[in-house]
Amino acid sequence: MRIRRNDFGVLEPPALGAWKPSMTVTVVIPAHGGQEKLDLTLAALSNQTYPAHLLDVIVVDDGSPVPLRAGQVSRAEVIRVRESWGRAAAVQAGADAATGEVVLVLDADMVPYPEHVEAQMRWHHLASYLVVLGWIDFTDPPALPSPAEVAAGVADLFPMSPHRHDWAEEIIAKHDGLRSAPSSLVSRVHVGATASYPTWLLRACGGMDTALKLAEDTELGYRLTQAGAVFVPDPEARAWHVGVPTAMRSFAELKRYNDPFVADRVPYRRYLRTDRGRQWLVPYVEAVVPAGGYEDTRATVDGLLASSLPDVRVTVEGPWESLTDSRRAPLSDPLLDLRLLRAQFAHDPRVRLAPASETMAPFRLLCPPGWMPGPQTVEGLVGHLEATDGGALCIALDETPEGVVSARLDRTAAVSRASLLIQPDERFDDVLDEVFGVEWVDGAAFGFSRRPRLYPPRRRPVPEHERLARQREKELERLRERAAALRAEVAQLRREAAKGRRDTARWKEKAENWRREAVRLAREQDRTVLDRAVRRVRNLTFPGR
Repeated sequence: MRIRRNDFGVLEPPALGAWKPSMTVTVVIPAHGGQEKLDLTLAALSNQTYPAHLLDVIVVDDGSPVPLRAGQVSRAEVIRVRESWGRAAAVQAGADAATGEVVLVLDADMVPYPEHVEAQMRWHHLASYLVVLGWIDFTDPPALPSPAEVAAGVADLFPMSPHRHDWAEEIIAKHDGLRSAPSSLVSRVHVGATASYPTWLLRACGGMDTALKLAEDTELGYRLTQAGAVFVPDPEARAWHVGVPTAMRSFAELKRYNDPFVADRVPYRRYLRTDRGRQWLVPYVEAVVPAGGYEDTRATVDGLLASSLPDVRVTVEGPWESLTDSRRAPLSDPLLDLRLLRAQFAHDPRVRLAPASETMAPFRLLCPPGWMPGPQTVEGLVGHLEATDGGALCIALDETPEGVVSARLDRTAAVSRASLLIQPDERFDDVLDEVFGVEWVDGAAFGFSRRPRLYPPRRRPVPEHERLARQREKELERLRERAAALRAEVAQLRREAAKGRRDTARWKEKAENWRREAVRLAREQDRTVLDRAVRRVRNLTFPGR
């Protein structure tokens, strides 16, 4: 059965008690002390509805001061951790010894309902790559019941505690029972107190990280995702958790302890990787560049290392084993470009000179040499793939007579899923598209470009902070020049305005003088006319005088 992303709704599990199981299961119980609670766990396992001949139990004693015993449960044994300590080491020891087709891990303070194992196992009969999660009810009883009481039934045996895995149940409810949860979120609800795994899948992904003493379930859930697993929470696979777990009693202290270990191993926890320039055990993006010409390959690798995503690791593929120190003509060496690449990157911890191998990074970018991603290119591609929860982006860079030159960004979880399901007569990308989706995008739109003709540049590369400082200084200088020009213009306008005022006053004065002269002339003219009139009158009146 092919499941798209985490949508296990295509599966139809049988009703409890209405089917016939056939797969074997080994229940692994890691324990350190606590024989009294362990006896209750074993008593509950003795009363499971799953066929007893298909079920066996391994109790892993993680260095208890008083050796643990398995009690009267049939097909149960106790083994001890020999080479390490801690819950991860105990679970791994049990998984190594398991003979069942499925490994069901159950903590030693868990008391499962009679249908617990059956509810989980019915899913494993439907698909071979499921991780099934039990449902936990918390109880903190004033006194523990006897194993006989537990064997008789547990449904109403314990008082319900107000404590719950609220955060996990909220994620499950918000995403349709986890069926619509994005790939980067789906494994976050993996709480190993009760969970079952196909034995082959648990071993194929590397099992438990025994170096971890806490947060081992978080880290395992991440790797199971990358291996192609589908996570199925089943509310009918109920179990009591006896006592309040450490995560609820000491959350702040537990988070403080776990954060550095989780940050190093789980790239999905982006909020834990905010320190610029840091490198981590598991990168967010594994970039692969085939070794070509020196300038082409260097330009591509340089662009990848300058990405705005700090946790990018680059693998340069090439026949590195062919580089020997035998006598040669250095400048006409047929392997000169390969030798120059090794000299360029051999001591950069972000670059591996090796064949591409399986990666635990959530994304792998395949990029041909000679094409340079811009600073935001990788982050933009990953963001696009995350937004669509797709399986792969095929990135068109150029079209030649030979075909399309392209890069490619793959989601590791999607590639692993398709690899599990592909049949001999199928194309890989067809299967990948069916289970996650494949999309073509334009490389130029995401910032890809050909390398410059002259590479590497002969000028000293300017650090980003220095480039920004220079840009700001140029802008300030431009503003200062503009301000000076405006001040000069204002001064000129003020001078012109002052001259205008002086001219206005002068012309007013001239106008006034002209007015006065006009009045004077008018008066003189008037007197002249009057004198002439008087003389004329006199001559008429007194002729001859």
